[in-house]
Amino acid sequence: MKLLKYTFTLLACAAITSCTSDDDNNNSEDLTGQTGEVTLKFDNGVGDQDFIFGTTYNKSNNESFQLENVKYIISNVQFTDSNGNTFMYPTEDNVFIVDEADGNNAGEIYVTLDDVDAADYVSVTFGVGIDQDRFALGADGQGDFLDEASDEGMMWSWASGYKFIKLDGTFSTSTLADEPLNVHMGSVGTALDNYREVTLAFPNTVLVRDDASPEVHIKADIAKVFDGATSVNFADGYDQVHTDANETPIIADNINTMFSVHHVHND
Repeated sequence: MKLLKYTFTLLACAAITSCTSDDDNNNSEDLTGQTGEVTLKFDNGVGDQDFIFGTTYNKSNNESFQLENVKYIISNVQFTDSNGNTFMYPTEDNVFIVDEADGNNAGEIYVTLDDVDAADYVSVTFGVGIDQDRFALGADGQGDFLDEASDEGMMWSWASGYKFIKLDGTFSTSTLADEPLNVHMGSVGTALDNYREVTLAFPNTVLVRDDASPEVHIKADIAKVFDGATSVNFADGYDQVHTDANETPIIADNINTMFSVHHVHND
C-alpha cells in the first residue's frame, strides 16, 4: 500500500512538472527580429510646478529667476533590458535638442526612437551634451546635427563647440532686480569635459514590440541647474555661466540630477 501511494505521488509530481514546463514554454515570447518605437517625453518643471515662460520661480538664498529660453542636448540614448543586455540607438541619429518652445499643450517635448530592438527594458541611459568621441569626428562627422545645432543657437562656433544647455532670462536678489541670466554651458575643448550621462530606472518594465509604442514620461527639474548636487547663487557669478573652469563642471553635475522618470505607458 505504501509503495502504491509513493508511485502515485511520483506520477502526480511528474504530471505537474510537465504541465508547468509546457506553460512556461507557451508563455515565452519569441522577439527575434521584432522592433518597436519608443517615445521619450521630456517635461520641464521647476520643483513641483510646471515650467511656464516668464513665470517667476524662487530658488535658494532668496533669489528668483524667470526664463524665456530653455534648451538642452540629449545624446547616446541606450536601453537596458531585464537580462542586462543593452540597446544603443544608432550613433548617427542619436542626438537631439529638447526645446521647451517645441512643447505640446501639456508642455511635453517628444523624442521618438524608431526601430528599437524588442525587449523588456528596465532603464534608460542618455548623455547631456556631446561626448568627446562624437566631437572628435570633426565638423564633417556631425551629419545634419551640426546645422541643426547652429540654427538653434546651440553652438558658439565649431572651434568653441556645442552649448549643452541654453537658459536665458533674468534674475533678482534682495538688492538686484531683473538682471540678465544666461547659462550657455558646454565642454571647453578636451581640457574641460562637461559631458555627463544619467541612468534612470523605469517604475515598470517598458515592453518594446512591433505592435506597441511605449512612452516614457521624463520630468526635468530646471531648478536643479542651480540647486542640484551643489546650490549656487546668481550673486556669486552663476548668473553668467559659459566656459569658466570652476563654474561649468558644477553646473554640469547639477544638470545630471534634474531628470527622473515620472511614469511609463505601454501602448
